[in-house]
Amino acid sequence: MLYLVYLDEFGHIGPYIARTDPRHKTHPSFGLGGIALPVEAVRPFTSFFFNLKRNLLKFEIERDGTHPAEWEKKGASLYTLANVQKYQELRAATYRILNRIKKDNGFVFYVGIEKDRSPEESNAKGLYKQVLNEVMKRLDSEMQERNARYMMLLDQQDDMQASASGKGMRHELVKKAGISMFGADARRALIEPPLQAESHLYQTLQCADWMCGLIGRLAFYETSPTEVPEYEEFEKYFADRLKQVLRRSSIRRKPDPQLSLGALAPAE
Repeated sequence: MLYLVYLDEFGHIGPYIARTDPRHKTHPSFGLGGIALPVEAVRPFTSFFFNLKRNLLKFEIERDGTHPAEWEKKGASLYTLANVQKYQELRAATYRILNRIKKDNGFVFYVGIEKDRSPEESNAKGLYKQVLNEVMKRLDSEMQERNARYMMLLDQQDDMQASASGKGMRHELVKKAGISMFGADARRALIEPPLQAESHLYQTLQCADWMCGLIGRLAFYETSPTEVPEYEEFEKYFADRLKQVLRRSSIRRKPDPQLSLGALAPAE
């Protein structure tokens, strides 16, 4: 069986100190997440998501005037606390998406890392590389267990660090990910290097972005619940339903300094 895996980013690639910090306050973690579908389910799922999006966001689409096939609503803008609390339709639409993914023998997937470096030590390139390598490792294990192969499509973002050649950090890391297919830790279930595509042209990538919008809120609450206690609403409405379709997904947490200190404390 062949799977297509559609991934986008969640969280933020830059350094994080606290939500109250004037500069570094966006998100305590960074990761990649999205959806995986058997290839025969992709076309029907595309139609399903297109119709769901068109009905759910009809007012915004008509106001904008863009054809709904190209119109997109970013997940971070869709899954705001106010929207989730106010619109039962949004919650119901999310449940329908998760149910459809499960019905199609697909799954939701994410890998994230909680940031633990100071702004001076922050390394966006290293962080992205860690996440992408872990994504490929986990997906390869999942697909081998399913006796399947997969291709990976990433939402094409504006590069964070453009080089003199005009090709930036992400392009370089995706290229290296392709090379890793043939290295000592060969990812044998991956049949092509990761591809990049513009999300507004793909309903599947838009769905992956919606999932990342939701995962980003849940990840913030998981890593820093005291900073965003209001995000318990996302946990309440979505966590259990999401777990039913998740595979090999987690946020790698930074070491707990209290546990480290406790391990070093002398016995009484």
